[in-house]
Amino acid sequence: MLNFITSIKGAAMPSIEIIAIGTELLLGEIQDTNTRYLARAAMDAGIDLYRATLIGDNPQRITGAIQEALNRADIIITTGGLGPTVDDPTRLAVAMAAGTELEFRPELWEQITSRFLRYGRNATENNRRQAYIPKGSVGIENPVGTAPAFYMEFGKRIVISLPGVPREMEYLYTHAVLPLLQDKFQLNQTIVAKVLHVSGLGESMVDDLIGDLETLANPTVGLLAHPGQVDIRVTAKAASKELAAALIQPIAEDIQQRLGDNIFGSDGITLEDVIIQKLTNRQKGLLLALHGMGNTLAKRLNADANSIPFSLHDESLYPGMLEAAARALSAANPEVLVLTANYIPGADRQTLEVGVIDGPVWKTDTRSYGGSPLLGQHWAENIILDFLRRNL
Repeated sequence: MLNFITSIKGAAMPSIEIIAIGTELLLGEIQDTNTRYLARAAMDAGIDLYRATLIGDNPQRITGAIQEALNRADIIITTGGLGPTVDDPTRLAVAMAAGTELEFRPELWEQITSRFLRYGRNATENNRRQAYIPKGSVGIENPVGTAPAFYMEFGKRIVISLPGVPREMEYLYTHAVLPLLQDKFQLNQTIVAKVLHVSGLGESMVDDLIGDLETLANPTVGLLAHPGQVDIRVTAKAASKELAAALIQPIAEDIQQRLGDNIFGSDGITLEDVIIQKLTNRQKGLLLALHGMGNTLAKRLNADANSIPFSLHDESLYPGMLEAAARALSAANPEVLVLTANYIPGADRQTLEVGVIDGPVWKTDTRSYGGSPLLGQHWAENIILDFLRRNL
């Protein structure tokens, strides 16, 4: 069954590139949420996304980006640069990429002026720029804003230019762009992903255990490493979400069998979710006694404060005396588990001593990390949570 399912290949799917336009994006003045939205939308529509570009308000550079994208992708979507000011160059850039000129569209100007009147204002002369789009392109009315969108076909490929305002872009994608793409490319597939979360194993060890699965064509299997955690993403293409899930299931089960309890959850499940559930099931509270760490671990565990009795960390823990400190705290607080940790940062290597006492039982471990010191504390938190998960 496994070999049969993983050998299924879908029909050729179109590919897409996204070009987010705006110098303010490059300067970090605002966050580019449009690319994230379109990437997810492409996945839902079964369109392969291989590249996304962020570019400033320069018509020559935008033109070059569009021309390059046309050599690689079937669909290019630009966002931003459709406003009324001189530094809104997308219309001109698309025209230059097509080797044509801008032309005035009276119907677009009527839409713009009508929209302003609805807002109780009059369109100014510079708004007239928004009624100019590349010759040969097709205007897309924008009922939720003042900037018309447009698309232009380059043979079998298409460039679609949408406003940069997220609300407008999302509305136009849903109501105009997606139906256009479904008709032009006969979209009949979707992409579904399932993410398995691994703790206790490094990326290289996970790769060693499931490397053969990473060569599959559909579903695909990929790894993403975090400090103290590895995510395994299983992604499938199929004619429906249900069929894609059916492709994913045997691969996910195979990975689960190979990695066992090193997998702590999937998709939105976090390590702290697992800990809180285990403590709730045991009707146990938790007391943290930490040294060398801030309070972010306490905040992570205290996200659902009503689930378990919880005590904040105690920086007075004496390094090298984990067991003595744990037993003293446990004797004073018999109704809770006591977790102790001593984090020792270093320029080349970070060390973590962690222990938990549950009644008379004392368990401990020592780990080291050779990654960036900037990631050391996040690594330590995940190691502590994984240690606690395995000893509850």
